[in-house]
Amino acid sequence: MAAGLVSGVRPVAFYLPQFHPVPENDRFWGAGFTEWTNTARARPLFPGHRQPHLPADLGFYDLRSPAAREAQSDLAQQYGVSAFAYWHYWFGRGRRILERPFAEVLSSGSPQVQFCLAWANQSWTGVWHGDPGRVLIQQTYGGPDDYRSHFEAVLPAFRDERYLRVDGKPVFYIFRPEELPHRHLFVDLWQRLAQDNGLPGLYLVAEVSDLLGRYPVYSDFAADGFDAGVHIRVPARVTKAAEQRNRLTRKTLRWPENYPYTSDWAYLSGGRDDLMPCVYPNWDNTPRSGRDGLVITGSTPEKFRDLVTAAASSTLGRPAEERLLWVKSWNEWAEGNYLEPDLEFGHGWLEALRDGVAAAREVA
Repeated sequence: MAAGLVSGVRPVAFYLPQFHPVPENDRFWGAGFTEWTNTARARPLFPGHRQPHLPADLGFYDLRSPAAREAQSDLAQQYGVSAFAYWHYWFGRGRRILERPFAEVLSSGSPQVQFCLAWANQSWTGVWHGDPGRVLIQQTYGGPDDYRSHFEAVLPAFRDERYLRVDGKPVFYIFRPEELPHRHLFVDLWQRLAQDNGLPGLYLVAEVSDLLGRYPVYSDFAADGFDAGVHIRVPARVTKAAEQRNRLTRKTLRWPENYPYTSDWAYLSGGRDDLMPCVYPNWDNTPRSGRDGLVITGSTPEKFRDLVTAAASSTLGRPAEERLLWVKSWNEWAEGNYLEPDLEFGHGWLEALRDGVAAAREVA
């Protein structure tokens, strides 16, 4: 039995499709650029810094391969991942990128793992290559006509029997709700379009980002009509002493900002029981951002399992259909947050997720 079925908690792992070449990345960064490019060339930047992180069982896969996607699905289902949340790019007026893997999943009917879409509604910058000030593709919002076109483009996915649902409603996640103008208009229009097309509505989820626990970027999800908000915070223990140390080492040694990993859910959640939880096995985006990155040190599958148990337990007071545990991520290798097997821990991250969710009922 999958771990998620033990407690009724459904783990949903964000899924990055940037593991195949596309003309835009060839033009921006050179022929053949994928997420593996930065991942494989990463190097330690301070004593004890664990880099590079390299894949084990699945290897340096190409997401144009159905066999690679099938192997991911098999692993996900084996360890209790209920669904992949595919990052979905719609820059306005039909401009898309990296859509091929999901389009093939949809058209082929395979693999069987459930899925939903997560709209990465943010301009593409040079963050992929350590040049965040460079705008590559501008995110735009074209108003009602463009919102309708966007809905029509994703409607076939909403109708797929594999699509993740809450009370029959397809789940749709928005990465930067604070950047979406006229949020009420968007929410109301998409809900009406869903009903007009024979759906019972949508389950719209807004990200509430508070990366290091300093302040939430956006928190008006309920007032704006969203069905849920997801608390996004890296598992870092941030103290004044650690901040002072970082200021000193960044200036004198050019070390990236770094904090120790914590599994203290009460500390990380800040008591926000109105938000769905999101858990990270690790975080280290220096493969992308170099010395300007952020590193969480000391992460292990054991610590991640403890975090998963606490976060999953926090969902048990919700209606059964809304017990979603968001996991960042399935395969964000260049951000250091992934569940896929690696050369350091093998299947350790997947085992930690499975065991942590299974333990949630026992401690509830």
